Amino acid sequence: MKKIFVNLKRFEVPRRLGGICSFDNPKKWIEWVLENIVKHGLGKLPNIRVICLLPEALIISAIEKLASYPTDEVRNLQVGCQGVFREDITPGGNFGAFTTNLPATAAKNLGCTWTIIGHSEERKDKLGIIERYDPSCCHNERSQAKARQIVSGIINEEVLCALKAGLNVLLCVGETEEERGYGPFAEQKPRIAAVLRSQLEMGLQGIEGAIGPQEIVIGYEPVWAIGPGKTPPGKEYISFVSATIKSIVKEKFNFEPAVVYGGGLKEENAKMIAEIDTIDGGLVALTRFTGDIAFEPEGLKNIIAKYAT
Repeated sequence: MKKIFVNLKRFEVPRRLGGICSFDNPKKWIEWVLENIVKHGLGKLPNIRVICLLPEALIISAIEKLASYPTDEVRNLQVGCQGVFREDITPGGNFGAFTTNLPATAAKNLGCTWTIIGHSEERKDKLGIIERYDPSCCHNERSQAKARQIVSGIINEEVLCALKAGLNVLLCVGETEEERGYGPFAEQKPRIAAVLRSQLEMGLQGIEGAIGPQEIVIGYEPVWAIGPGKTPPGKEYISFVSATIKSIVKEKFNFEPAVVYGGGLKEENAKMIAEIDTIDGGLVALTRFTGDIAFEPEGLKNIIAKYAT
């Protein structure tokens, strides 16, 4: 089954406060979002699962809203969180001293079935903390590589906590412009593959003892192409990367993961993405990019319609 992840980031913040939300009340906003997702039939698509990744404060409202519909209307809708902490609550251990952090067990208890881990924004944040301690990470290639390894190690601890708590994991990987380098694509390929191998091998280390029936999906983010004015990768590039990811995970961990395109699934690229055999879905954030940018359920419906055709 194909998977469309909807990362709602901090889209609940109203426009008057600098956000993009047309609602002042975040609870009403998330209820409106899910009401319209259900109304557009996105919860009963035959071969596509839609997973909404939410800030912690909206999870209970979302779970309760979905529970108000007949099961058939929401059978392929799920709710996830936007990351879990690298340590967890354990019987006889830490009972909950996690101020400001979301342990995986707490997320599972709220009703989440998924978590996103290693998103480029999370990696950037963790790397930024290291760089504040040691500014040389920005300029010294060896120090920078070490800092990225430390970040991947922390992300691995988050993955293991999520799996042990019974959460499915969307693990994001991807190369920056600096890591990809310049020159013809043929010259970039080995550098891209090396970055992906490092992130995957470190990020998934030790999963053999933690994974049960849960799913691990890999989200590919071309970090160099994300943002206004950037040119997204084409079909050849995404085909190479997704096939490489599947090959690395199969070789190292003996399973072939679903790979979703995390560079922003949009109406403009959804059909092209769907034509790539080694891609199994996508990650959506904004759905309107002109005028007042926004996330709108109708836009999500249009993206999925383009993807499914």
